[in-house]
Amino acid sequence: MTEPMRIKAQSGAGQTTVRILMNHEMESGQRKDASGKTIPAWHIQDVQASWNGKVVMTAQWGPGVSKNPYLQFFIKGGKPGDKIAVTWTDTKGESRSDEAVVS
Repeated sequence: MTEPMRIKAQSGAGQTTVRILMNHEMESGQRKDASGKTIPAWHIQDVQASWNGKVVMTAQWGPGVSKNPYLQFFIKGGKPGDKIAVTWTDTKGESRSDEAVVS
């Protein structure tokens, strides 16, 4: 299992800013190992974020996203105490879900 995501959510000026740092190797499938064999692709392909149980953001990623990706987005509204949940699924079928409370 991977390390937890670092999620920060802050409200202000009528919106909530959500910042996420995901821990994942994100192998593109284009590199070769020492013996010359292609390293298989292994990357996050689906990301979903919800705010108090309502889906507010979805993304489909490909192999071009860097290792340990950073994602930032804004939600109109929000207040301290609201919950933000983020889930990703990678090409091997592994997934990770983490939550944060809006400050």
